[in-house]
Amino acid sequence: MWKVKRTLNPTGSVAAPAEFPMEMRYRSILEGLAPPDPLAQFHLRRGSPEEEFPDLSRNYTWMGRILTPAMYRRQFNRCTSSGVVFDDVIRPGLEEPGQRSGPVSVGCAAGDAQSYILFCDFFDRVIEAHHEHKISSETPESDLNYANLKGSDDLDGSYAVGCELSVVRGVEDFCFPPHCSRGERRQLLALARRALQRLEDHLPGRLLVLEQLNQEQRRELGLSAPSPAQLRTGLARDWPDSRAVWLSHDGSLVIWVNMDEHLRLVSTRGDANVAEALRCICTNLQKLETCFQELRHPFIWKQQLGWLTSSPADVGTGLRVSVRLKLQLLPRHRRLQDILKRLRIRMGRTGIPAMYCVTNAATFGLSEVALTQLVVDGVKLLVAMETRLEENLDIEGLIPAQK
Repeated sequence: MWKVKRTLNPTGSVAAPAEFPMEMRYRSILEGLAPPDPLAQFHLRRGSPEEEFPDLSRNYTWMGRILTPAMYRRQFNRCTSSGVVFDDVIRPGLEEPGQRSGPVSVGCAAGDAQSYILFCDFFDRVIEAHHEHKISSETPESDLNYANLKGSDDLDGSYAVGCELSVVRGVEDFCFPPHCSRGERRQLLALARRALQRLEDHLPGRLLVLEQLNQEQRRELGLSAPSPAQLRTGLARDWPDSRAVWLSHDGSLVIWVNMDEHLRLVSTRGDANVAEALRCICTNLQKLETCFQELRHPFIWKQQLGWLTSSPADVGTGLRVSVRLKLQLLPRHRRLQDILKRLRIRMGRTGIPAMYCVTNAATFGLSEVALTQLVVDGVKLLVAMETRLEENLDIEGLIPAQK
């Protein structure tokens, strides 16, 4: 367990513990819990917080923008019960400091679910900045009723040519991939194997363990060697030990195990039928959740944050909705970035000329169906703008107010 380190007044008496507004709701947990600096137990040399504070002058992540010496000092001597210290949390942002232009990455990762509580002073600010949504005492809204999605069946197929929905989940009692041990990873794979066998009663499929596949089989799955960033941040440690993929026989669903997160469910379609992809994800996610609950390892859920994974960029719903669009003129429009910001969506290149991928910018603050609706409505508006530009018409009247 862990606790806030006691400090002494100049007179030698014990000072009252400092209070920080962002930590007040966790005060009962933070007070009186666990050890002094865990690294000191191993006689490792480490300087003071002032000496150890990283150089963030060229860091363009949310971590680099938010972290201050005072905040670093408060987190410095804390450690979760599985051994995660604050330097572990910010390592991804130090290894990948980001670029001055383009989307801002979170620049941090939780080693376990407890990290979101122990380092809440930091994580809450990162989540609010990245998702542009304030954390409140209310439980995040959830809606997996795919029937509530409207207007996704009439996307123009000459522009919208494909879609993909994915959702990530963390499993209770296991550290997240950046911090887990080989033994934990293997235990989670064994647990996932049992859960997926139960899922096959509803959706037949097969589990493939990556270390048992040859190079040709891995290429067919679209797998490539881990990137240097994945190796530096610990995501690809012991690759490909205990990594696996489950494929449904009908090709509607893919489930990745022990990759960037504990579980990632993906439904990819060669058309823009977002409603069918959402139905596949919602239906099988709920069935898989029941399977893990029956095995006494439910998915990680925390009040005020929703579903938790290693990345603060995926908290809340963990849902990513992507639609592939053919666009020739709109990507060159001077107000494109302003339009995307107002619609709360992102658009990136795919490597294919005139082909772009449109996805939701946030996963926190809206329900699963509401996030999908946001992307569907955004895609329709982008297509409407493209058609007007093709007719040499102005699109200023179509630009929405800030959502």
